[in-house]
Amino acid sequence: MAIKVLHQGLATTVQDLGRPGYFHLGIPLGGAMDRLALRAANLLVGNDEGAAGLEAVFIGPKLKFTSDATIAVTGADMPIKLDDEPREGWTAFKVKAGQVLSFDFLKAGARIYIAVSGGIDVPEALGSRSTYATGALGGYKGRPLMAGDELPVGAGKGAAEGLSVPEALRRRPGTPAELRVLPGLYWHRITEESGRNFFDDEWKVAPEADRMGYRFRGGRKLDFVPRQQPFGAGSDPSNIVDSCYPYGSIQVPGGTEPIILHRDAVSGGGYFMLGTVISADMDLIGQMQPHTPTRFIKVDMQQALKARAERASLLDTIRASIR
Repeated sequence: MAIKVLHQGLATTVQDLGRPGYFHLGIPLGGAMDRLALRAANLLVGNDEGAAGLEAVFIGPKLKFTSDATIAVTGADMPIKLDDEPREGWTAFKVKAGQVLSFDFLKAGARIYIAVSGGIDVPEALGSRSTYATGALGGYKGRPLMAGDELPVGAGKGAAEGLSVPEALRRRPGTPAELRVLPGLYWHRITEESGRNFFDDEWKVAPEADRMGYRFRGGRKLDFVPRQQPFGAGSDPSNIVDSCYPYGSIQVPGGTEPIILHRDAVSGGGYFMLGTVISADMDLIGQMQPHTPTRFIKVDMQQALKARAERASLLDTIRASIR
């Protein structure tokens, strides 16, 4: 079986849950920006949660199926059509050979996830089928999809039609979006007032928001505690001697525009890190459009661990709801 790409949409790529274990070599984790949405889509069609599907941003692709399959689309609210007939999101449905899947204009969120029974069966690269386009690694020829591509699909398990994830379990950003942050090793580099301002201010997602990182604007500029810059750190007070960048870390070049490093971000560099967005909230960022109002919420380690446990419980509830 194969899927023919009639139109690629915008930045449509093959993604699974990523390739951990290579960050120390400069190869990022990668994988779906909204991991919960991909997991749910795979569960709906009878796949392993980590099977490869498609991630599309803002504009969905147009796909023709060469044989029967079960599919599900989760994530953003982007009306789904099968041969121009509407279909429900977060719900498994059958596709017959020759039918065409397409999408109307985005209504909410940013990224959709398309899972197909059997999974997208492109070759693995370093243990993952995820596309890391910057490094031309994985996915379909190491790049976003283009019209004319044909995607191989594995053998499916014949998942039942009509399975659905309840609306209450479909986690999305609020208005404003709230992202919980654990202050980092370099928090002492900014003044107490700047630290308060960062959490008091409302920020907005900048147009520069992609798989590498999300930039934010609108809050007050950070002031740094005076110091003599160490050798090799550079002259700007936001510079440090090179350090590793944790996944989800927030760097603020020049103290003006925070950048949250996401799935395809670099592994280190010379900007200080204000803190780190907790893992439980990273999926939310993948569904935030430019200009989305955002508040950062300060938490401690115990609160971060509690949030992680709550997210794991949510996944268990989703699994139980579609069995």
